Amino acid sequence: MKSGQTKSDSRKTGNKLKSKGAGVGKRAKKAAKDPNKPKRPPSAFFVFMEEFRKQYKEENPENKSVAAVGKAGGAKWKSLTDAEKAPYVDKAEKRKTEYNKNIQAYNLKLAGGGGNEDESDKSKSEVNDDEGGSGEDEDE
Repeated sequence: MKSGQTKSDSRKTGNKLKSKGAGVGKRAKKAAKDPNKPKRPPSAFFVFMEEFRKQYKEENPENKSVAAVGKAGGAKWKSLTDAEKAPYVDKAEKRKTEYNKNIQAYNLKLAGGGGNEDESDKSKSEVNDDEGGSGEDEDE
C-alpha cells in the first residue's frame, strides 16, 4: 500500500474502476442509429424558441451568447399564459401527427422488407460472384 492510503481507500478506487469498465461494455452494445429514421418532433417550447431566437437576435444583435438566448426564452415561456402558448402547442401537435404518420410508414417499410431491398441486391450480386468464381475454377 502506498503511504497515506488505507485499505478502504484502495477498495473504493478498485470498485470505481470496475464500475467504469462495466459501463463501457454497455455502450459498445448499443445499436447503430438509422439515418433514414424520421426525427422526433419538437415540443411546444422548442416551436416557441424557433420564433423567439429570431426575435431576440433582431433586438440584441451584439449578443452572441447561446446561453443568454436560452435563459431569456425560458423566462419568456414561463411568463406566457396558456392562451398565449396555444398556437405553439397547436403547431407542435400538427408536427407530432405528421411524425406519427412518417414513423408508421418507416416501420412498415422496415417490417415489409422495403428497407432490405439494398441488402437483397447485394446478396444477389454476391451469389453471382460466387457462381462466376466457381465456374472459372472448373474450366481450369
